[in-house]
Amino acid sequence: MRRDQKNIIFMVLFSILVLATTSPASAETESPKKQMARGISAENIICKAELELVIRTNGAPACVKPETAEKMQKIGILFTPIKFTDLSDVTRSFQASEKEIVTVPASSMSVVNFYITDHDLNIAHSGVEVIPTEGLFEFTINGILIEGPKNMIETGPNTGQFYIKLELPETINGNPLSQDDIVLIKYLDESDYSGEERILVKSVPLTKTFAKVQTVGGGSRIGHDFTVRIYEPDANRDSKNEDKIPLRELEYRGDGGIRITLDNPSFDANSGYLVETGPNSNIFEVIIKIPRQLDGKTIHIGDEYEIRYIDKSTPSNTNEKIILKGRIG
Repeated sequence: MRRDQKNIIFMVLFSILVLATTSPASAETESPKKQMARGISAENIICKAELELVIRTNGAPACVKPETAEKMQKIGILFTPIKFTDLSDVTRSFQASEKEIVTVPASSMSVVNFYITDHDLNIAHSGVEVIPTEGLFEFTINGILIEGPKNMIETGPNTGQFYIKLELPETINGNPLSQDDIVLIKYLDESDYSGEERILVKSVPLTKTFAKVQTVGGGSRIGHDFTVRIYEPDANRDSKNEDKIPLRELEYRGDGGIRITLDNPSFDANSGYLVETGPNSNIFEVIIKIPRQLDGKTIHIGDEYEIRYIDKSTPSNTNEKIILKGRIG
């Protein structure tokens, strides 16, 4: 075969390869991180055929096997995306571009923080608008009306985005909130771009998840700092701000009959609380030290200990002891 013929064949094959790697279908093989870098939102990430899209509670998407997704869902580290529903046409899903509610998962007795973008309400373009919610919103739990916030506040001058804080009641009709109760948020939009009335709806399923306790860094050596960490979604009551768990809710048990809570000054904690590591992270931490003496008793290398936390909001509505076992090093 002549050299010029070989060159032509090479160029044709090379062109086919370039087209294959730059076509839209190639997005299916890109990682979620690369797709997001191209401006694709988390809920629109494309996974390979054998993988399933999941979104963690911190908002990060991932493509995992179906069995992995099921395990992640069971331990409560996944966020279920909530879709818009246009009640004027319940057979059609609708993605709002200008009027959008953004919300986060909620737990029993929590605060649901969310935003809505509606430029029609942005009248004073040089100032921050405070808009009464009466007539604009309807809040229900399992179909029962609940009281909502009186006002929503614009996030800044001329943004057209408004912040709403919904505090959930402890009970509905005398019954405590429980696993799988549904909070329904309706935004009663007087007119869309076509001038028609529209109702936007979002549902927030309440969740209760078993807590987990672990220690991080430094081991359990006497006099050395180490971190006590709790994964506890039900203590995440305010998804916009860091929450806290009092140290008195954790108990240290050691050899020799030691029974004492972590708020004892002997632990030299850096805070009186386990503090959430970030808004809506569900992870709470505190740094403590194991002292030489506790409760009048001497701690020895090799002693075994337990750190106990009572999870009072389990799916079975029972109090469960979450126990971390360790050994003094």
